[in-house]
Amino acid sequence: ARWCERSGDLIESPSYSIFNEGGKMKELVYICSPLRGDVLENQQRARGFCKLALQAGYIPIAPHIYFTQFLNDDSPEERAQGIEAGLELLKLCRKMWVFLPPGGQPSQGMKQEIEFAKSFNIEVKYMA
Repeated sequence: ARWCERSGDLIESPSYSIFNEGGKMKELVYICSPLRGDVLENQQRARGFCKLALQAGYIPIAPHIYFTQFLNDDSPEERAQGIEAGLELLKLCRKMWVFLPPGGQPSQGMKQEIEFAKSFNIEVKYMA
């Protein structure tokens, strides 16, 4: 059972723990995938990548899903705020999973994230 903050009820369902069986916090993995272009399709793909990471035992960090809920990616100022906040989240991760778009080339935003990860010695893994 777990507490549902939204309804204030105790609900019976399996809950997800951020801790592994040894009591240590699960590892964060940064999900690097495109946003621009077909934004809705790219967000849908990113949600799938997050689910994959969660099923693999990681806690996915995908700022391009989260920050676009309240920041306008078409506004240069708000896009810069989102990128800056996303890079701060990236610093918390030891791994980055890169999911290239169908064309096979990373977007400009992805390139920036990848270079930033490398500069902080964060493991960058290209996913198939």
